[in-house]
Amino acid sequence: MATHNILLAPGDGIGPEVVGQTRRVLEAVGERFGHEFAFESALVGAAASAAEGIEITDEVVDRARSCDAVLLGACGVAGGAAINGRHPERAVLRLRTELALWTNIRPVQIFEPIIDSSPIKPEILRGVDMVVLRELTGGVYYAEPRGRLTVDGEPAARDTMLYRRSEVERIGHRAFQMARRRRGKVTSVDKQNVLESSAYWHEVMTEVAAQYPDVEMDQILVDAFAMRLILSPRDFDVVVTTNMFGDIITDEMAVLSASLGMMPSASLGDSSRGLYEPIHGAAPDIAGQGLANPIGAILSAAMMLRLSFDLETEAQAIEDAVSAALDAGYRTADIKEAGSSHVGTSDMGEAIIARIGVPAAA
Repeated sequence: MATHNILLAPGDGIGPEVVGQTRRVLEAVGERFGHEFAFESALVGAAASAAEGIEITDEVVDRARSCDAVLLGACGVAGGAAINGRHPERAVLRLRTELALWTNIRPVQIFEPIIDSSPIKPEILRGVDMVVLRELTGGVYYAEPRGRLTVDGEPAARDTMLYRRSEVERIGHRAFQMARRRRGKVTSVDKQNVLESSAYWHEVMTEVAAQYPDVEMDQILVDAFAMRLILSPRDFDVVVTTNMFGDIITDEMAVLSASLGMMPSASLGDSSRGLYEPIHGAAPDIAGQGLANPIGAILSAAMMLRLSFDLETEAQAIEDAVSAALDAGYRTADIKEAGSSHVGTSDMGEAIIARIGVPAAA
């Protein structure tokens, strides 16, 4: 029996709570399907800053490189404050860089039992099945020069938005290859009418599309996409976009799923090793109170099983268990509604564990 080595990086705020429940879910999967998961834990974010003086140590990075996958909770403190001049969230950026992870994958999963919890009308949500691929290593978050300077005698600041052909091509190919396994449509999101880097992105994506005549491709400006995402999300299958635009629109996508607490993500490079995390933040205002929704983290573990370990049946078992728990009326505070059973973090985890590997009712 192969052992799958997982580095747990709970991080800050509600991170330890949701990662704790996710570990329990993975242990249940291992027991019920005969797999061996070996867990290690590591400090990242503000927790690491307090203990080590830095948001992530070289030793933790080395451990991340030697494992099969990393499951992260959340990094950050109230108000996005820096600690000793460094932002805890940069631990995530370093992991992505050191592990050479260049694609962030965020699916939208609509669970019928909580469809009324979204501010979007149910008739708009039903049938939505989309995934966003966000480029992770280029763009304004990483390019140089950046920093503070003086311009015409007054203080100023600058960032640089730069994309290399190779960065655009590789995520373009990943998007088109994924679309071939889905509904055969790619939507590329940019701002090519005003940004030179976006005009180049647009040009390279057009060239990549020509290599996939069996896949439909459309290109849309990011502001128009932001509107259509709410008005007609069923229009989209595979969406591919830049680092900054993807960061913004994937948070907007959370309204489709009813809550940030419901949304998983995966970050991948060339190998099967990935970084998996819910898209919500550290939420320090509710940390330690047992109020956090663990479903985003648990669904991230399902993505881990599917994408890093090639365990499709087990991944589907987790997703089915989440759906069954919601169908039974279990709700954390962020998705509660009249007539539902309002539960805390651990009770939601227990409800999901109880339904793993249980055949769905006819």
